[in-house]
Amino acid sequence: MTIFKKATRLVQGAMLAAAVAAPAAAADMTLRGASMFDEEHAFTKTLREFERLATEYTGGALDFDLRLNGELGVEKDYVTYLNQGVAVDYAIMAPSNMATFAPSAPLMDMPFLFRDPEHWNKVLSSDVLAPLERQLAEKADIIVLGYAGGGVRNLVSRKPIRNLEDLKGHRMRVMGAPIQARIFKALGAAPAAIAYNEVYNAIQTGVIDGFENEAASIQNLRFYEVAPYVTLTRHTITVRPLVMSGTAWRKLTPEQQEAVKRAGREAGAFGRELESREDGIKLKQMADAGQIEILEFENRDKLLDMVKPVQDAYAQELGASDLLAAIRGM
Repeated sequence: MTIFKKATRLVQGAMLAAAVAAPAAAADMTLRGASMFDEEHAFTKTLREFERLATEYTGGALDFDLRLNGELGVEKDYVTYLNQGVAVDYAIMAPSNMATFAPSAPLMDMPFLFRDPEHWNKVLSSDVLAPLERQLAEKADIIVLGYAGGGVRNLVSRKPIRNLEDLKGHRMRVMGAPIQARIFKALGAAPAAIAYNEVYNAIQTGVIDGFENEAASIQNLRFYEVAPYVTLTRHTITVRPLVMSGTAWRKLTPEQQEAVKRAGREAGAFGRELESREDGIKLKQMADAGQIEILEFENRDKLLDMVKPVQDAYAQELGASDLLAAIRGM
């Protein structure tokens, strides 16, 4: 063997060894997502749209592995995984689940935060939540890519609730977050924190007279059987951030980060439109089937004024007074 051939083989061997030892390039990365639901749920559809757009905008540089039906746990688990950079790289979740790392996050779920769907969509299409996003990135190492959501929460009761007089003393279940009870107490109701899986029986036996929820849950869990009246208070329009692990984010090139951010923003808008539309469809389906009677709340604008002092106090507790003012000013 000539010296030239030996040198060539040595160079080729060195190149092969370097290739084996080198870490995988970002273009070969597989991102793992998590959803608690099946393919038909709005969250899963939104994540699929995110994957499609991210694949398109990165030129196919990223692969995606989305695990469904709670295979990787529940949303509280996802937050831990995202923070630690293990198991889950992207997901959609409720803001309250991120409160441990970002105390201001639950503000997004505060009742009567948004005047109407137009205000809600305007806020989520802007950069007004940027301070909260920075807090999540710094304290939780979680990157917000976009905002999905759109489920509208209304009063659900066994007796008609049409106005403040009907609401006075109304025994209703609220979610465990303290702001929920404070808000409805300020409106004259008698809120109580009852486990979600006990709500149906609690209404049936008269322990409470109702609760508040979105159309999908009313329909899926057949709450209309014990609480056939839905009063359109529209007190909450859900915000569900589409997020990514900071660990996975830093493995992307700057160009890929820009592409993924664009995909998240557009997928969030897709998800908001999808869930808002499905919410209206489900309400109409139940009304058309005679399962519920839909009522408008008289002088709803008065509710917005009544809860402002409670909202102000809560925002101050969270250190989010400036954020609340910015949202109101949109």
